[in-house]
Amino acid sequence: MPDKKVVMITLDGCRYDIAIQQLGFLNHFVEKKLASRFKVLSESPSNSRPLYEVLLTGVPTFENGIYSNYSVQRSKEESIFSLAKEAGKTTAAAAYHWVSELYNRAPFSMFEDRIQHDSTKNIQHGIFYSEDTYPDSHLFQDAHHLISTYHPDFMYVHSMNIDDEGHKFTGNSIEYRRAVNRIDTILAIYIPRWIEMDIK
Repeated sequence: MPDKKVVMITLDGCRYDIAIQQLGFLNHFVEKKLASRFKVLSESPSNSRPLYEVLLTGVPTFENGIYSNYSVQRSKEESIFSLAKEAGKTTAAAAYHWVSELYNRAPFSMFEDRIQHDSTKNIQHGIFYSEDTYPDSHLFQDAHHLISTYHPDFMYVHSMNIDDEGHKFTGNSIEYRRAVNRIDTILAIYIPRWIEMDIK
């Protein structure tokens, strides 16, 4: 078990009911008992930056101090990145720049922080984007590069296109559903390959 590698994928803004309808590839794995599906309730406030902190530290908002999307600061909590690093594991992330701000350095500098390779940081290898419209197809190419090159024990992949389409067109729109369906196609490309590479 200690040698298992983990990829954590966050589909920002993806509704549970739309995931059931549009994530055919992942739902196939559930049907064949190759994966599990659980419905969880989001912590309040249901804003992006506070929930990144909750997901990656397990500490509720009232304790962690990341109260809104405007809380531009380093996390003061132990995160899955810091715990993995302390255990001698390698960490990586392909994610929105707020993740870099939480666990490496705040504020984010587009000149210095887009691509990071530093074994002393909590996220040792990172490719971070700062535009909400950064294509998920590019994001997963970034993630695959990090996985193939640096073989991280913990890899975090954070997709923003679903959330972006929801803000523009609402979560009931055809554009929103198409964004969820697009990421399903992308996952169908990369997850089987990562499984072959013994990434769990």
